Amino acid sequence: MANIKSQEKRIRTNERARLRNQSVKSELRTAVRGFREAVDAGEKDKAGEMLAFATRKLDKAASKGVIHKNQAANKKSALTIAFNKIAGA
Repeated sequence: MANIKSQEKRIRTNERARLRNQSVKSELRTAVRGFREAVDAGEKDKAGEMLAFATRKLDKAASKGVIHKNQAANKKSALTIAFNKIAGA
């Protein structure tokens, strides 16, 4: 346990941030999973909605610093490529 008051506060702050980041990452994984399930089922309309939803979640997480902006860009690119494969078919 920390002896310095500012370190005690940092411990509390870091724990709050960790829980918040964990929640955001969980929402991200859920959104991406929903999109992938729609793609696997061949549901073009639902996949389009889920792509927009997942993209919003990725952008929000990147802007909040939960994930790196390049990671968000790479994931969005991969999701878009997957969507275009079923949209073109």
